[in-house]
Amino acid sequence: MPGKIGAYVQDGLVETDLQLAQRAAITGAAVALPHFSALADLPRELKADGSVVTAADRAVETAIREVLTAARPGDAILGEEQGGLSGDTAVRRWIIDPIDGTRLFVEGDDRWLVLLALEEDGEVVTGVAAHPAQGSIWWAVRGEGAWEGRIVGGRAVAATPVHVTAGGPDALEGSRLGVVPEEWAPHLVAPLKAVTSPLPWGIHPGLMVARGDLDLAIQTGGQIWDFAATSLIVTEAGGSFSGLNGRTRPGPGASLYARSGALREAALGRLADARHPDAP
Repeated sequence: MPGKIGAYVQDGLVETDLQLAQRAAITGAAVALPHFSALADLPRELKADGSVVTAADRAVETAIREVLTAARPGDAILGEEQGGLSGDTAVRRWIIDPIDGTRLFVEGDDRWLVLLALEEDGEVVTGVAAHPAQGSIWWAVRGEGAWEGRIVGGRAVAATPVHVTAGGPDALEGSRLGVVPEEWAPHLVAPLKAVTSPLPWGIHPGLMVARGDLDLAIQTGGQIWDFAATSLIVTEAGGSFSGLNGRTRPGPGASLYARSGALREAALGRLADARHPDAP
């Protein structure tokens, strides 16, 4: 039974939704890491959309689902690999991307993530993003800010608040840009790259916007599970998020993260002008 909003009593202990999300994501990370250490033996295949899926993706999602189901049996779950309730009819829905960046994962690149978010009445209210191979974890709760920490002993520790870069012009010229993954749509990002300062990224570019390391990031494709957690982290860090159609809730397609709403609008305008150069 709920002890308070977003907090449930189990075995005499109160575990908030954030604590549960952190525990579930860290459990998934612990399942993923042994697979990452033994990539040569990891079976992999292509899904219908051409993306890579592995046994690790499925094992991580299963582990996260087991944690969530045990703690919140009445909640709906939507996962990239196992599906689930895909509409907005559930009052509470957990959204899982077990390994975000599977291609990075199978190439031995440590920038892949485990993503988990909780949606209530169609709005993301809790988000956790873990970089397991780097030992870092990020999280946000709506209205309570965004944080970065470390994974130590199966727990999230050393919480540090993160904020986007404040102040400065909201013009695209010279803005620090991150692109993930660029190879999916080089034609899409070219108009932004022409006027910004593209930079390499060591962690997810959206998280770099949240921490103030980038001003703008574009993710060239994805589904709701790719954006649910990171969009909340960026907005709770003071930034702005939307799809290229201006939709501010996470969903399918390319999306933008920016340190301000004005900068995001400038990027959307630049992309629209490039698509329709003769428009009045």
